[in-house]
Amino acid sequence: MLTGKQRSYLKSIANTMDPIFQVGKNGVTENFIKQVEDALEARELVKIKVLNNSLLDATEVASQIAEEIDAEFVQSIGNKFVLYKESRENKKIELPN
Repeated sequence: MLTGKQRSYLKSIANTMDPIFQVGKNGVTENFIKQVEDALEARELVKIKVLNNSLLDATEVASQIAEEIDAEFVQSIGNKFVLYKESRENKKIELPN
């Protein structure tokens, strides 16, 4: 579970990031979740965009993915959201206490 300070720190990092995944009309598939999980292992922090043609809400998609891969939901702004998961092998982000 992230503290407010840690969440704030991750938001500041995510602010300059571009989304690396897009959720479209097909929604969230098993393959999509696997790709997000692999990206989180490599980067620890990912930003995902929910396209306008998707019938899903960004917050709903974020909670679904976070729950399935045991990641932390950082924030959702408009149609974009950010997820964090500490990497087992490629630890890059040092969270404040």
